[in-house]
Amino acid sequence: MTTEPQIHEDALPGTEGDMAERPQYMPRYPGSGRLEGKVALITGADSGIGRAVAVLFAREGADIGIAYLDEHDDAEETRVACEAEGAQCVLLPGDIGDKATAEGIVAKAVETLGGLDIVVNNAGEQHADPDFTKITEAQLRRTFQTNIFGMFFVTQAAMPHLSSGASIINTTSVTSFAGEKELIDYSSTKGAITSFTRALASQLVEKGIRVNGVAPGPIWTPLNPSGGSTPEKLATFGESTPMGRKGQPNEVAPAYLYLACEDASYVTAQVLHVNGGTPVGG
Repeated sequence: MTTEPQIHEDALPGTEGDMAERPQYMPRYPGSGRLEGKVALITGADSGIGRAVAVLFAREGADIGIAYLDEHDDAEETRVACEAEGAQCVLLPGDIGDKATAEGIVAKAVETLGGLDIVVNNAGEQHADPDFTKITEAQLRRTFQTNIFGMFFVTQAAMPHLSSGASIINTTSVTSFAGEKELIDYSSTKGAITSFTRALASQLVEKGIRVNGVAPGPIWTPLNPSGGSTPEKLATFGESTPMGRKGQPNEVAPAYLYLACEDASYVTAQVLHVNGGTPVGG
């Protein structure tokens, strides 16, 4: 299994353990067994939103496949937190932008955890570029490789293991709907993810598999201080939202829980917006 990225620039996706201001990821309320007996594979689960989703799912009774690139210390912290909630976990390092690696990650999750009920396609990267003409070909390929190619590869590999009642949840972004002038390549991938979500939902509805998305706004994760935001943006991160602040991973994770469990049994092809009050269409 390939464990190194095929193309990689700067320090992304970043390490949560090195952040001076640590994101808040622990669930804020007791579990109620809404995912009891389920198995969830979560990409980008080592830190940020993925970690918060993993720990919340674990609290709700799911066993967790923790897929990540190569941030082993962060992934270990996620594993410890999930196991403290009573979950069985498996660490799954590797670059999902490589098809064979993505297939190997899914296969190991299924083999170790005994099945697959929920896929959370959350892994992503972003590179801040105030000048569109300075976006390199390598960066463009890398961003699409992680954000949308990896989502295709993981979901394709998961399909033989998913049955009626399964849920696929994709992380898109407010930038898919509003755009972001310093994140043009990233915004483009998120637009693709929104369309991917709606199209796949229409294909899988007859199989009883629901496909939805979550579009976070400015959530505090390692992506931001590791090159995903310019220093100017970082200084006021989230302050432009109606709520006037950045969000925390444990504020967006419950949206994923809703879409993963039977509470959302009549919901597919939809996107939930957790963005501090920014009105968006779609």
